[in-house]
Amino acid sequence: MLSLVYPHIDPIALQLGPFAIRWYALAYIAGLMLGWRYVKWLAAGPPVAMSDTDVDDFLVWATLGVVLGGRTGYVLFYKPLYYLENPLEIPMLWHGGMSFHGGALGVIVAIVLFSRQRRRNLFQVGDAICCAVPIGLFFGRIANFINGELFGRAAPDVAWAMAFPGGGPEPRHPSQLYEAGLEGVVLGVVMFALWKTTDIRNRPGGLAGVFLAGYGLARITAEFFRQPDAHLGFLWGGATMGQLLSLPQVAAGIVLLLWAWRRGAGAR
Repeated sequence: MLSLVYPHIDPIALQLGPFAIRWYALAYIAGLMLGWRYVKWLAAGPPVAMSDTDVDDFLVWATLGVVLGGRTGYVLFYKPLYYLENPLEIPMLWHGGMSFHGGALGVIVAIVLFSRQRRRNLFQVGDAICCAVPIGLFFGRIANFINGELFGRAAPDVAWAMAFPGGGPEPRHPSQLYEAGLEGVVLGVVMFALWKTTDIRNRPGGLAGVFLAGYGLARITAEFFRQPDAHLGFLWGGATMGQLLSLPQVAAGIVLLLWAWRRGAGAR
C-alpha cells in the first residue's frame, strides 16, 4: 500500500502564554487582506466599481459577512439539531465549524447593503468582490489541510494518498489540496483572465455569475473525493451536503451570467 506521509503541522502557528494564534485564523486574515488589496487594484481601472475609500470600508463589511454568514450557515446546514440543543455553543467559533455557502450568502447580503448605502452599482461591486474570493478559498483550504480536517475518501491505490490523524490508518485523498487547487488557483486564474482579456467586466453581473457557477462546479467535483461529514453521510441520490448546496449556486450563476450578457456592455 503506497502513500505519502501526512506532514503533521501544529494547528497553532504561534503561542504566547495563554494566547494562541492558529493557522486557521491566519488563513482568514491572509484571505481578507490580500483580497482587499486585489479589489483595490481591480477597482482602480475601468469600470470603476468602487472608490479607494469604498474598498477600505467594505473590508469590515466583508469580514462580518464571512464570519456571521459562515457560522450561521454551518449551524443551519450541517448541525441544526445539535445547536438547537446547545445554543450557547453557536458563538464559539474557536471550536471550528464554518460553511462556505453560508459565508457566501453573508457576503452577498453585505454587498447588497453596502451598494445601496454608497449608491454603487450592485453588480459591478459584486464582480470585483467575486474576483478576489478565490484568494480566501485557497488559504482556507490550506488551513483545512494543516488542521487535518475535511480529508478525502479512502484511496489505497493512489500514490499521493496519505493517512490523516482523524481518518484512521487508511490512506486518503488529500481533498483539501484538490479544493485549494480548483476553488482557489484554477477559479482565481479564470476570473483574472476574464477580467483582463474579455469584455465581460463591462457587463455588470457577468463575473459574479462566472464565480458562482465556477465555484459550484469545482466544489461538486471535489466532493467526489472528499469524505462526507460523519453525522450526515451521503444524502439524496448519493450526493453530499456540499454538492446539494452547490447545485442551486451553479444554476444561479448561469442565470446571472446569461442575464448580464443579454443586457449588454455598459448596462447599469
